[in-house]
Amino acid sequence: MKQDIHPEYKKVVFLDTSSDYKFLSGSTQTSEETIEWEDGNTYPLIRVEISSASHPFYTGKQKADKVGGRVDRFKKKYNMK
Repeated sequence: MKQDIHPEYKKVVFLDTSSDYKFLSGSTQTSEETIEWEDGNTYPLIRVEISSASHPFYTGKQKADKVGGRVDRFKKKYNMK
């Protein structure tokens, strides 16, 4: 592997701003913000808008499409049901 061409891979804390969920993971991202983690060490803090704690697919709060497909909408529009 070539030296000095790859970004530094280190542990960072990701913070889901919509649910205040935090998790520690490895990343090449950097940040000026830091946070003290549960293990007593200080890590860079990366703010994200969505994670598994707030994404509708993982939380089970998906809105179901009850309208139907194109054919159903066409039939409804022209009263063909």
